[in-house]
Amino acid sequence: METGTISRLLQPTKVPSSSFSNFTSSSSIRCSQKRLMPACHSSHGGREINSDEREITVLSSEPTLKKSSVVGGLSLHRPVHKRDVVGKTFCSVGLSTYPGSIVESSSQTAEEKIGVLLLNLGGPDTLHDVQPFLFNLFADPDIIRLPRLFRFLQRPLAQLISVLRAPKSKEGYAAIGGGSPLRKITDEQASALKMALETKKVLANVYVAMRYWHPFTEEAVHQIKRDGITKLVVLPLYPQYSISTTGSSVRALQNIFKEDSYLSRLPVAVIEYWYQRQGYIKSMANLIEQELHNFTKPEEVMIFFSAHGVPVSYVENAGDPYRDQMEECIFLIMKELKARRINNDHTLAYQSRVGPVQWLKPYTDEVLVELGQKGVKSLLAVPVSFVSEHIETLEEIDMEYKELALESGIENWGRVPALNCTSSFITDLADAVIEALPSTMAMSTSTGTEEEVDNDPMQYFMKMLFGSLLAFVFLFSPKMVSAFKKNIL
Repeated sequence: METGTISRLLQPTKVPSSSFSNFTSSSSIRCSQKRLMPACHSSHGGREINSDEREITVLSSEPTLKKSSVVGGLSLHRPVHKRDVVGKTFCSVGLSTYPGSIVESSSQTAEEKIGVLLLNLGGPDTLHDVQPFLFNLFADPDIIRLPRLFRFLQRPLAQLISVLRAPKSKEGYAAIGGGSPLRKITDEQASALKMALETKKVLANVYVAMRYWHPFTEEAVHQIKRDGITKLVVLPLYPQYSISTTGSSVRALQNIFKEDSYLSRLPVAVIEYWYQRQGYIKSMANLIEQELHNFTKPEEVMIFFSAHGVPVSYVENAGDPYRDQMEECIFLIMKELKARRINNDHTLAYQSRVGPVQWLKPYTDEVLVELGQKGVKSLLAVPVSFVSEHIETLEEIDMEYKELALESGIENWGRVPALNCTSSFITDLADAVIEALPSTMAMSTSTGTEEEVDNDPMQYFMKMLFGSLLAFVFLFSPKMVSAFKKNIL
C-alpha cells in the first residue's frame, strides 16, 4: 500500500445536515469524548436540505438583515461554497442563532446575566503538556477526518502521532520560552473585552474556552452554568470560518449542550466569522501601515500575508468557506490600505501544513524562495488568520520563515504583530457582541436519525469487523509504516 492510501484515509467527509441538530436533553454535562488532562493542572460544499430545516433571520455585521437556511439546534450558517469571489462581498451574514423560542425568565423582574464565551485553539503551558495537547488535537475528527469505517482508529492514531511528533514540537515551544502564550493573551483579551463592554453600558461575564487545552470548553461551560448566565454570545477568535477551527469548537459545545436541559434552553447566539467587519479591517490596516514605516523605502516593501492552511479537500469536498473568506479578507484589507494611498504589492500564502494530503496553495515556504529569486528585497509578513501571538507566529514565522527568507535573498524583513489587545480591535469585538445580543435564541433539542444509525448493533459490528481487517493491513504494511513516518511526521 502506498502513500496515497493515507491521503484517502485523511479525506474529509461532508458534514450532513442532521449532524447539527442531533440533540437530546439530560442532566449530564459530561462531554462525550475523553481528553488527556494531567492531574497537575487545576485550572480554570453543497449539502442537501432536509425537512427539519427552517429559515430564521440572522444578524449581519452590516446594517442589513438577511435570511439564512439552517437546521434546528446549535447550528452554523456557512456561505455557499463558490470560487472566484475575490473583490466581491459574497456573504455579509456572520451570526447564527439557535432556532426556537426565546426563553423568558420565570420572573419578569429577574436580573438578566449576560455571558460572552471566547473560543480559541489552546496551547501547552509547559513542555510537559506538549504530548497530551497534541493528542487532544489529533483526536479531534475535524482535524484528522477519517472515513466512518475507520473512526474507531481516531484515538489510537492520535496517540501514535502525538508521541512521535512531541519531540519536534517541544523544540519549537522551547524556542519561544517553554510553552504557548495563547492562554495568557486570550485571558487578557477577555478582560479587555469585558471593560470595553462596560464602557458601552453592557455588563457581561467573559469566559475563555480552549479546544485542546486548559481551560477546556467543559470547564468554561461549567462556570457559565454556575454563574447563572441567562443570555450567551459565543465569539470564536477566528476571523474566518473553517471546519477545523470554529466548526470544531462549536461542535464541542453541541456535545455539551445537548446533554443538559438548562443549557439547551439558554438563549445563545454564535458569531461565526467577522473578517469583513470594518473594525477588524481597519485594525489590521493600522498595524500594517505602522510596520511599513520601519523600512527605509516603505513603498518598495512586499506585503506578505501568511494564513494558516487547511487541506484542499476540506474546501473542495466538504464545502469549507475558509479559502474564499481569506481571499475576501485580503481584498478588504488592501482596499483599506489603498484608500490611505498605500499601493504596495502583496501576496497570500498558506503555512503550517502537515501530512501527505494536499493543502491550500501556494505554500508560504515555497513562495518566500520564489520571491527571493524574483529579486524582492524587502518583505513585511502579516499573520492574517491569527489574532494572538502563538507558536505559528513566534516560532514558525519569526524564526523558520525569517531565516528562509534571508537565505533566499530577501534583505529587509519585518513582521506585523498579532492584534492581541489592540484597542480598536477589542472595541469592534464589543460592538459585534452587542449587535448579536438581540438575536439570542434557545437551541433546538430535536433528534436526528444519524445517531440512531450509529447505535445499530449489527451495523456497528460489521463496521468494526471490516474496519479491523483493513486496519491490520494498513498498520502492518511495511510500505505504509515507511510512508507514515515520512509524510505524517
